[in-house]
Amino acid sequence: MYAVKPGGSEVTLSEEIALKIEEKIAHTVQGIEKTLREILEKGEISFDDMKTLLESLKPSFSLLSQKWVLEILYSLLILGPLGFNDLKRITGANSRSLSSKLKALVQEEFIERKVSETPPVRTTYLLTERGRITALLSLPLLYYIVFSYRAKNPLSLF
Repeated sequence: MYAVKPGGSEVTLSEEIALKIEEKIAHTVQGIEKTLREILEKGEISFDDMKTLLESLKPSFSLLSQKWVLEILYSLLILGPLGFNDLKRITGANSRSLSSKLKALVQEEFIERKVSETPPVRTTYLLTERGRITALLSLPLLYYIVFSYRAKNPLSLF
């Protein structure tokens, strides 16, 4: 399947999807940049405010930057509720690491652990609203990092 790029050349479906994603990312980045500029022009963020904000984000930053965490969140975002063994198979994490990450994600309320009440007892993990939004918001960042690296020209995406 083909579409037409601005300028008249044809693109494949995957290229069309990439172009749409890049347009949406560019729009989002421009909106964030405009909002940040407006806030900074008003002088509404003090040094102490920034320090307090960063302190409050430390637990989440620390957790989200750990190995397997984003893979878990994306697996649950795309496939929905999954059991431990499914997550282990998808991510490639060993049992001990996966168990540790799942406990931390439950504790920080990114995911929920549900145990069925009827036999056979089955434990599944699903995203909370916080986890769903976090996974969705981090997708553009990761997309940008991967494709800007491949393009060797970070600004070419926008």
